[in-house]
Amino acid sequence: MEFKDKVAIVTGGTRGIGRAIAVELAKNGCTIAFNYNKSTEASDLLMKEIESMGAKATSFQVDAASFDGAKNMVKEVINKFGRVNFLVNNAGITRDKLLALMGENDWDDVINTNLKSVYNFSKSVITHMIKQKSGSILNITSVSGIIGMAGQVNYSSSKAGMIGFTKALAKEVGKANITVNAIACGFIETDMTAVLPQEYKEKMVDMIPARRFGKPEDVARAAVFLLSDNAKYITGHVMSVDGGLAM
Repeated sequence: MEFKDKVAIVTGGTRGIGRAIAVELAKNGCTIAFNYNKSTEASDLLMKEIESMGAKATSFQVDAASFDGAKNMVKEVINKFGRVNFLVNNAGITRDKLLALMGENDWDDVINTNLKSVYNFSKSVITHMIKQKSGSILNITSVSGIIGMAGQVNYSSSKAGMIGFTKALAKEVGKANITVNAIACGFIETDMTAVLPQEYKEKMVDMIPARRFGKPEDVARAAVFLLSDNAKYITGHVMSVDGGLAM
């Protein structure tokens, strides 16, 4: 298997898209290190599922918004496995409100979890990847960062920031044989979209050419491609996995 003996860090790995990516990579033989913030039960379940496939896994209760937490996690992963081949920056939250009603904490929490975490983990792993002259970073962003969404000024800003981060870093590290790409997700069936009002979800489905919400596995398969050797000549790219929503 192409990913055998490779090591991936997946942030926000216990739920939704992050979990699907971790599982898909593990199916292909990859060793998985993931962080979680609160749910030890979800972490244990993911560990068992990965190990049942014959792959290795390790978990860390680390706030992705913490620079020191990210730095220490990356250091421990390298000490344990000797390398990091892939970084998937997936950790994300929403605090949806109209700007007129948005509190400072609503802004700061989303920016820190969604965007600062990308800096935290990328900064912590990039020197290692440069030294080993290989690596791939994949940032899980959103169509909200491309077209903007009313009621999501904070979320759209964080996801647009991830796109700029992706393109800038790709230019910095391409010569070191490191790729940096992003996936812009549309409406995916996760805990984050489950809480949306049914009327709103039906309205969104009408706007999606594929006429459905995506599944986490749709994103996971695209992620595995962008991290694979088949995508070695792709960098700075933002792949939309959105059923055509952002066309």
